[in-house]
Amino acid sequence: MTQGDKSSYTDKQKRQAQHIEESEKKEGKSKDDAERIAWATVNKQDGGGKKSGSGRSHDD
Repeated sequence: MTQGDKSSYTDKQKRQAQHIEESEKKEGKSKDDAERIAWATVNKQDGGGKKSGSGRSHDD
């Protein structure tokens, strides 16, 4: 039961989420919980989705 559109994520982010999900399932989490944890972790690490290189941050 995937929520949201994952097309805005890079291939690397998708691979990371898949590895995290597999690890969580090995620890006994349900598929839904493992998927939720995996994407939450990717979002926390990268801020979610693709980011453009230019203009990402300002030190104003």
